[in-house]
Formats: sequence, C-alpha cells, structure tokens
Amino acid sequence: MNHPIPEIVARLETLYGVAEWKPRTEPLEELIHCILSQHTSDANSFRAYRLLRERFPTWEAVVSAPTEQVADAIRSGGLANQKAPRIQAVLKAIYEARRAYDLNWLGETPTEEARRFLLSLPGIGPKCTAIVLCFSLGRPVIPVDTHVFRVSWRLGLIPRSLGEAKAHDALEALVPEPLVYRFHVALIQHGRAVCKAPNPRCAQCPLTDLCNYYQQGQAGKAVEASV
Repeated sequence: MNHPIPEIVARLETLYGVAEWKPRTEPLEELIHCILSQHTSDANSFRAYRLLRERFPTWEAVVSAPTEQVADAIRSGGLANQKAPRIQAVLKAIYEARRAYDLNWLGETPTEEARRFLLSLPGIGPKCTAIVLCFSLGRPVIPVDTHVFRVSWRLGLIPRSLGEAKAHDALEALVPEPLVYRFHVALIQHGRAVCKAPNPRCAQCPLTDLCNYYQQGQAGKAVEASV
C-alpha cells in the first residue's frame, strides 16, 4: 500500500492540531534527561532530573561525586544503579572530547556528524540521539518511541520485525523533512489517545482506510484475544 505521509499527518492534525517546534532545553540537559527517562514515567524522570541538579549544581560535580551519591539523587527515576554510572560516563566522554561539559556546539554541526558524535557516547543509542537532535536542535530526525513505532508498523509504513532501533532510519527515509517534527508529534498523540496497545480504538481513527492492521482485520483479533 502506498502511504501518503502528508495525508496521514493532515488527518491526524485535524484531531490534535499542528505541532510547532520550539527548543525544549539545551542539548546536554536533553541528553541527560533522556537517560533518566528510560523505563519510567515522565513525572518520575523530571523529578529525578530536578533532584540531580539540586544535589549537584554543575556537571563537574556530578562526575566528581561517588556514583552511589548520584544514584541516590536520581532514585525516583528508577534503575538508578544503572543510570548513575552511565550519566557519569557520558559526561566524562563529552569532556574528554571537547574539554567542556557542553553540547551547544552541535547546533553548528551537520546533522549526520552530530548524530555520529552522540552515538559514540557510552550507552547512547538511536533514540536518545534522535531526541537531542529533534527536540533541542530542531533537526529533521524522528525519535521512535513505543507509540511512533506501533502506529507506524500498524499503518504498514515499516515492518514490525524491523524493531524500534532501526525504525529511525527507515521512517526518516519516508517522511519529507518539513513534516518530520509534525509527523513525530502526531503519531505520539495518536498512539496515546487512539492507536493503543493492545486494543486500538479503531472506531475513532481517521486512518482506517490507510491502515494495514485494520484492513487485515488484526484489530478485531486483538480485541477478541483480550476478552
């Protein structure tokens, strides 16, 4: 099925409005928050970030502190014993590369070069890289979270077997650059409100005529299996 991306975005924006990009935070803050957000809720990760900065006002202080103290500060975000050493390792790697705890220079760096640098940092994968590039730097990069991935494979834009990590490149190849941010936000909103897991609310969806999952009758099977 040939999927008109502009049509998908336009229909979803009739429900959710048009997303306009605005810088969220500076790149290093965005990166550290992304690490803290893994496998937890937004509320918990924001609290963990706030407590980290209150306890350690500078990034140098985070690096210099015993790892156990950093873990204690971010405990509310979950997996603190894994995230604390990762945060310290990332900060050390950035300082070793640039002699400063700073990623603002990425704003003047070509997207692919910036992507390569972020991916070279310890424990940083495609999702965190895309989040920094998209939300902090406004680059035409698609962060693929569970909602974007689910809606995309249900529509048939990508195969489900591809997995979230490889979906970034596949979707970026499909979506026109001017629509990248709007596509990303619209799919997140739709995944949260309508195209839910495991039971999508297909009766409320404006995309059923474009959706492989719906056309193949998978939505009904998912509902039956859950009863």
